Amino acid sequence: MINLSQYEYKYVETSLGGFFSSATHRETIDEHAKDGWRLVQVLPTHYNGQGKPTDYEIIFERVVQ
Repeated sequence: MINLSQYEYKYVETSLGGFFSSATHRETIDEHAKDGWRLVQVLPTHYNGQGKPTDYEIIFERVVQ
């Protein structure tokens, strides 16, 4: 059996001190899950002078209806 499902992706940009400053990351993931989105990955996109990530992109996917 071949699975021909197609996916759509949603990218949510955030920065340290905003998204990750409290439990809001859990709320964001839960809200997207209620709408049928599945968390795929969180990627750092920018770094400070010490090499620590400051900005992130959260990637969600869901099957195209």
